[in-house]
Amino acid sequence: MKIRRVLAWLLLASGAAGFVTTAQWSWMAAMGIGSGFLLLRGMTVGLWGGLLYSALQSLRYFPYAGSGAFGSKWALSLAVVMHVPDGVLVVNLLAVAMGLACAGLLLECSTMNKTIGQRHRLSTRLAFLTAGLAMSAWAPLVPYARERLALAEGPLGLLLLCLGAGSLLAMPLTGALAARFGCRAVVLWSALVVCLALPGLALAPTPLLLGLVLFIFGASLGTMDVAMNVQAVMVEKASGGALMSGFHGMFSLGGFAGAGGMALLLWLGSGPLAACLAIVALVAVLLWRASPDLLHEPEAREGNSPAFAVPHGAVVFIGALCFIVFLAEGAMLDWSAVFLTAERGLEEGRAGLGYAAFAVAMTVGRLTGDRVVGRFGGRPVLLAGGLCAAAGFFTAVASPSPALALAGFVLVGLGASNIVPILFTAAGNQRAMPASLAIAAITTIGYAGILAGPALIGFVAHLSSLELAFSALGGALLLVAASARLVRVHS
Repeated sequence: MKIRRVLAWLLLASGAAGFVTTAQWSWMAAMGIGSGFLLLRGMTVGLWGGLLYSALQSLRYFPYAGSGAFGSKWALSLAVVMHVPDGVLVVNLLAVAMGLACAGLLLECSTMNKTIGQRHRLSTRLAFLTAGLAMSAWAPLVPYARERLALAEGPLGLLLLCLGAGSLLAMPLTGALAARFGCRAVVLWSALVVCLALPGLALAPTPLLLGLVLFIFGASLGTMDVAMNVQAVMVEKASGGALMSGFHGMFSLGGFAGAGGMALLLWLGSGPLAACLAIVALVAVLLWRASPDLLHEPEAREGNSPAFAVPHGAVVFIGALCFIVFLAEGAMLDWSAVFLTAERGLEEGRAGLGYAAFAVAMTVGRLTGDRVVGRFGGRPVLLAGGLCAAAGFFTAVASPSPALALAGFVLVGLGASNIVPILFTAAGNQRAMPASLAIAAITTIGYAGILAGPALIGFVAHLSSLELAFSALGGALLLVAASARLVRVHS
């Protein structure tokens, strides 16, 4: 026991020395701090010691902030070797996963020169990650809300519409707010409302209050969505390169992290309120890091933009293309499982593989999309993406087996992944409307496609068949591909 304590203090001393001397050795310092605390106080303190070290390093040498994850990982390895009880190991695994996820994002900056533009890019990525994280955290709470309020399917469906209604009403007005007050103020204030509303979703005691909180939650998410896309357009313009796909890819990653993290917390026994507060804490930390480099000032030519403008010119055309793509995304979200079970005979327990295949493919496509767009250009990628997504729907319809249908859904995800980011770039470069109002308009039109998609697909399927509805979506995506030459991607 005495040897163990001496070893622990030596590790802590080496970690402190590494912290004081140079960031180049911070990974060794993190290992020392994490394992030293583990030997002294057990695994919980060891893991959080490594994560705390990461936070301290971020205040001094941001490119090396991810090194704290090494300490956590080292502590976890020691815990396994020392046979820490499984329950403790599982509970703390979430802390390690969150630390590694954040550290992985921070390590992206390890080779960056600290210029203003690069800091803005990182802040924009963090804003998109935060929005995806907060939005997806609601999904695992739906069964709990239904059980708590004893809701049937019909009333629950009406309550869920409150979220979409709040977003649709807030989005058209956000462009003017961003033009007048700057993206930073709008993103931070809307995120504050999101953080206040999220615990309310776990506490609302009546259906009426839940509907009101959902409306506020949706409105704040819609506001944040538009403002961060306006920021993304401005940052991409300043960079002179393709960045929009990567920004949207961070939103997708946030969606995975939010839904997965919330589900894991609930599965481990946390109450809905405690799980919501954990997500809120993570959102607050990410926004705290992003806030200094969100854009404080609007573009000079947009300072006197009207509060609302009817979409016109190229914005209507771009919005229509966004509507089609978002319509396809909504169809995949709500009808892919039905298609696999009813049309292709897949058992219900595996029906979720359809949307999972689509979502993973879309995330991969977006995270690699900036390089693809930078190399080939926006129009060719828009053309190829429309053709690929259309081919995916046609493959799913023509396939005789669930496996081929899943391959079709992968094609849909890959093809559609970069279409919307390219269209947002085009909206920022058109001259018919100020960029902030144009982004607000196409975001609203596209979101309407997600909301209307399931109903439209269901209507066509009721009149004919789901296969015909998916074929119609493939035809609509061919129109998107054919319109690529008409889209003005660059200024």
